[in-house]
Amino acid sequence: MSNKKVDVLLVGAGVMSATLGRLLALLDPSRTIMLVEQLSKTAQESSHPLHNAGTGHAGYCELNYTPQKKNGEIEIARALKINADFEQSLQFWAHLVERGDIADPARFINRVAHQSFVAGADDVDFLRRRHAALAAHPLFAEMEYSTRHARLSDWMPLVMAQRGSHEKLAATYVAHGADVDFGALTRKLIHATAKSDAFELHLSHAVTGIKRHADGWHVRIEDAHTGARRTVVARFVFIGAGGAALPLLQKAGVEEARGYGGFPVSGHWLVSRAPHLVQRHASKVYGKAPVGAPPMSVPHLDLRVIGGDKVLLYGPFAGITTKFLKQGSRFDLVASLRGGNLAPMLAVARDNLDLMRYLAAQAMQGFDDRVDALRGFMRDADGKDWQLAPAGKRVQIIKSCAERGGRLEFGTEIVATRDGSLATLLGASPGASTAVSAMLEVLRHAFPQEMKSAAWQRVLHEMIPALGVKLDTHPRELDAVRRHTRRVLRLEPAGQK
Repeated sequence: MSNKKVDVLLVGAGVMSATLGRLLALLDPSRTIMLVEQLSKTAQESSHPLHNAGTGHAGYCELNYTPQKKNGEIEIARALKINADFEQSLQFWAHLVERGDIADPARFINRVAHQSFVAGADDVDFLRRRHAALAAHPLFAEMEYSTRHARLSDWMPLVMAQRGSHEKLAATYVAHGADVDFGALTRKLIHATAKSDAFELHLSHAVTGIKRHADGWHVRIEDAHTGARRTVVARFVFIGAGGAALPLLQKAGVEEARGYGGFPVSGHWLVSRAPHLVQRHASKVYGKAPVGAPPMSVPHLDLRVIGGDKVLLYGPFAGITTKFLKQGSRFDLVASLRGGNLAPMLAVARDNLDLMRYLAAQAMQGFDDRVDALRGFMRDADGKDWQLAPAGKRVQIIKSCAERGGRLEFGTEIVATRDGSLATLLGASPGASTAVSAMLEVLRHAFPQEMKSAAWQRVLHEMIPALGVKLDTHPRELDAVRRHTRRVLRLEPAGQK
């Protein structure tokens, strides 16, 4: 069979590839795009609603985004950036609703308050100072803070049940937080792009090889049903394959991948659909991670809307795994070892023994142990109302480091070839919530001249009206953007128009 030639090949049918594909299709409808996915459905790994945090990550409630320095100062730079990035996502999604790509925004995004909750004098003091630092900025000006039990009971009645008046508690509250079903969003993005004859979607097709040639990247794919193989020749390849991104990057043999390793972590949720609980809890309440826990294990009790139904989740409970995907192989970790990343991975293993012990202990927990952990948040929790469900896999970044030999990172990072012809996204958090800003960065690597052109800039500003505006220093523009996106995405308070 002759080679198939396309302008763009997207590997992995998750929210990152779906976002990049939609951006490109709107910027240049004539550009040919192919999306390949090894599973039989889209959004079944990291973008599945139970396989990610399901939160419109904006830095409102995630305490790990605002660490305390040794001098006691609260570092807020990351929270400010994540919030601004999420505003870009909201603008893009609102544009898609306005152009008719998404008919009903409530099928993927809903208004759900974001809260941080702490107990004990030291943590209460930390949250107070965190609130003061953040609320001084326009992006976080609407954040409320309280230590009053009556106020906290209004915000989170399930969490405050059976709490004593003597307990030192505090919480912050942002009413305009969002819950996002990234699986539903992914499918809507792909469906909208698939209306074009310039787009092809191939499910149940695995990538078996990637090699650079003079005419582009030659990517071998195999049909899982028929075993048929063919080669796709692409000018640009984006690997948006979640945990599989690192192995595929290694297959490509690019120098930029040297030194990268992966640290896979599994997870589980406690899930409740009990009406008497779901109807009483209307927020995402994030606490502080236990000492030694990875940031993605920050305990939270939150409301989600999945398939139109309200669901309560608590967790996630992390664990040890060697798989890079939920439907991956137990040999994924070993297969990822290379001469260039072996030393960094061994260094990380040496320096993170406490983390390994924590993950091992988490993996050994039974259902009753996890319900007991839930009772640290929700004192009167009844195990009969909850079920255990998998939370997918996360592959954290390991990088070479001159000081220690290697370091473990918990953010996301774009890795691209020098010529911009291949790019991928490694890591986990904040992930999907900032997909638009991340994919704009990918476009700057892959299409630098086009991104500067008047034609693309015009379309980009139609999609993201405040693109290039530092919203934190332009409160008037911020207010206008938020009014618009909340109205279009129906994220306004009930009864407000």
